[in-house]
Formats: sequence, C-alpha cells, structure tokens
Amino acid sequence: MDQLPVTRLGAALLLLAACGGPRSSGTPGPDDAATLAHVTPVAERIAAVSERTPMLAWDRLTALVERYPRRINGSTALDGALTWAVAQMRDDGIDDVRLEPVLVPHWVRGTERARVIRPRERSLAISTLGGSVGTHGTVRAPLVTFASLDDLRASTRPLDGAVVFVNHRMPPFDDVHDDPGYRYGVQARLHAASAAARRGAAAVLVRSVTAVVSPHPHTGALAYDTDAPTIPAAALSTTDADALAELVAHDHVQVELSLGAHMLPDAPSANVVGELRGRERADEIVLLGAHIDSWDVGPGAADDGAGVVAVVEALRLLRQSGLVPRRTVRVVLFTSEEYLLAGARAYHERHAAERHVAAFETDYGMGAPDAIGAGTADGARAMAPLGPAFARFGIRRFLPRAFGADVEPVVAAGAAAFDLEPDGRHYFDVHHSADDDLDAIRPEDLRRNAGAIALLAWVLAER
Repeated sequence: MDQLPVTRLGAALLLLAACGGPRSSGTPGPDDAATLAHVTPVAERIAAVSERTPMLAWDRLTALVERYPRRINGSTALDGALTWAVAQMRDDGIDDVRLEPVLVPHWVRGTERARVIRPRERSLAISTLGGSVGTHGTVRAPLVTFASLDDLRASTRPLDGAVVFVNHRMPPFDDVHDDPGYRYGVQARLHAASAAARRGAAAVLVRSVTAVVSPHPHTGALAYDTDAPTIPAAALSTTDADALAELVAHDHVQVELSLGAHMLPDAPSANVVGELRGRERADEIVLLGAHIDSWDVGPGAADDGAGVVAVVEALRLLRQSGLVPRRTVRVVLFTSEEYLLAGARAYHERHAAERHVAAFETDYGMGAPDAIGAGTADGARAMAPLGPAFARFGIRRFLPRAFGADVEPVVAAGAAAFDLEPDGRHYFDVHHSADDDLDAIRPEDLRRNAGAIALLAWVLAER
C-alpha cells in the first residue's frame, strides 16, 4: 500500500491531543497550520473511500440488527453476531482478526406480567430489570408510590409486603449544558430496589429511564446493594407510569406482579478483535471500542449495533485509503457491556501488559455528527486546530470529557480517553427499548461518524 509522507510537524500538538497536556491558551500555535495541512489530505482520502461506498456501513448495520437482534448474554443471537463480525473484518483484510473467549453472566428474563387488580383491572407494560430476581410465583400487594428515589429514601412510611412504585422522572434534554439527564434519570432504576427492600417491600416498579411518553418500557440493569435483601424489580412504560400515578392520586391501588427472571451458569462468549498493524510502533495500541451485545427487548441498532459497524468501518476506511498508521489501531467489539462488563474486564486482564496510548469508545447512539470527546479541557483545546479536517465529516467541536464503560479499565491504566458524541437529543427516546431499531439511525449519519472515527484513529496513531 502507498502511504502519505511522514512528518513530525505538529507532533507536539498531536501528543497534547492524546494526552491532555497543557497549552497556555486556545490560540493556535506556530505548528497548528502545518499540522492541519498534514491531516487535511488524510481526511480527504478517507472521505473519498467513504463516498465511493456510501451504503456499505448501513447495509452491514441492517444485516446485524435484522439477523441478530436482541443480542443478550447467552443468546444464539449474540453468538451469531460474533461470528458475523469476524467475517466482516476478514472480508475487509483486517489483520489478526480473532475471537478472545469470555465467560459472561447469563441472566434470563423469563415471562413477565403486571396488572392493576384494584380498584379496576388494567394491564401494565413492564420490562424486568437486568439482574433482577424473579417473584417465584405471583405477588399481589398494595401499591405504595413515591415521586422520586429521594422521596423513597427520605420517607418513613412502612413498606412491609408492598409493591413500591417509584415515579422517578428523567428530565428532558438540557441544550444549554448538553446534558441528556440520564445520570439523574437512571438512579431509581439502579437503586430503588435496595432502598425499598431495606424497609420490607416485596417488589419494585420504576418509571422507565426516558423523557418521552411511550407505551414501550425501557429496560437496563439494576444494582443490588450487598447489605440489602434482593427483591424483584421491573420498569414501567412511561405511558403506564403516568396512568398509574393518576390512579394512585385518587384511590387505593393493588397490583399483581409475576416475573420469571433467573440466573443460569456463566455462558461462553467472546470479544471480537482485529487491527491494522502499525508500521513503526506496532506494540503501541490505539483502541477503538464498541459493544456487540444488547438487551433482549429490541434490535439494538443504536445501542450499540451502529457503534460496532462504525468502528469496523473506520478500520476499513483506513485500509482502503492506503493509510498505514504509525501505531497499531485495534478494534475491540466488547461482549457483556450491558450486564456486568465481563468483556471489558477480560480484555484488560488479557492485554494489561500492552501499551495502550489511547482508548476510544462509541456508545451514545449514532445521531448526526457533532462532537468528539477529547478527555480533558487541554485535550479539547489541543484538538481544536484540527477542526477543519474533522468538519469534513460533520464534527464541529471537541469536548473536555470522554467516557466509555468498556475502555474504562484501559483508561485507568494510563491510556488517553476519547469518545464519539453525536447529537444525543433523541438517544434516550429509544435506549434499551423495542424502539431501538433502524428507524433511530440515518445512513448518512453512520457514514460520516465512521469517517470521523477513522480520522481520529489515524491522528492518534500517527502522533
């Protein structure tokens, strides 16, 4: 393959971009123009390949979510997706494509049913929370309602034998602070079961973690405290949560709940790994991560099928552009992100002795291209001079933050953190629900985000 001439102009800037080192101000430095001039033709080469095959990533995403939806731990869908991903990367000519075995916790949802039985019958749309225990039969009990997790924790009302309903609302997207409200909204899903169990509750229902009104419940894992009893827990659709709150306001309510959730022995799974070997420092790794598992309530297109396809596409774009990075760019498709992060732990344990210089993750849907998280304020300032090159793919800013649950152990060990942050205003409308299908994504957004990931990988590997 041919490759662009190597230059050390702007090397200090690129080092800052990856490591978040200090700069005195946001004013462009003397090497910024030269660095941009070096990166711009790389962006153009990546874009040219992307534009010649504009639907390839979309076709792959369609195949993934239609053939292998509901890729929960222990499922045949997840097994099939792993094999499928290996085949895609091998077709692209990616180096050393392999499955790295992982044992994953195997939680099974089982049958689930809930309804109001007094004062009048009404079915409730629920989704058992990941990791919940089952009811071992049917629970019939009075309903005790709290408006938020804080209200539940502050109350002294007896809960013995009751089903607790926590109508904890996720706030709407905050455009001023670019905040989807998830950090606050998810708290009841995580912690309400243990808070209610400490006071004798028989089970918990929580409002789904979304700001929209929808008949489809949103699932997700809970977090049982080790010092509290474990009781069954499920999410209510926001439509039914509103109806139940209205009913409770005017009458005493009794509900019936049956959850068949249970644990099986750990199941075999794997992380999918493939890479472009570096031409000079092949033992130094730039990691591009996404998670290939999903919850079992929907196709898992935005969370995180599109991320899987985007990082695989990024490697293909680099390969097809004839770009051989200085350091190795490695894609890891993590298993078991949605439940207990077994894939992340297994990867870190297996590769702890390797030097990861940067770790990137995409797990925030695949909305319109918007931002790349650069980890720190200094990192964002350092990346800013490269903005015109990234604008080729719709990226308009670099943010002073980055997070990825799967790459967190690698980052904690010293790798610089990066992430993709597309427009997230509607991500939690579909997150962990039956609505997480292809309708949540536009082909052009997927294509352009993949191009931006490819350019970032090259920048970080070349610095």
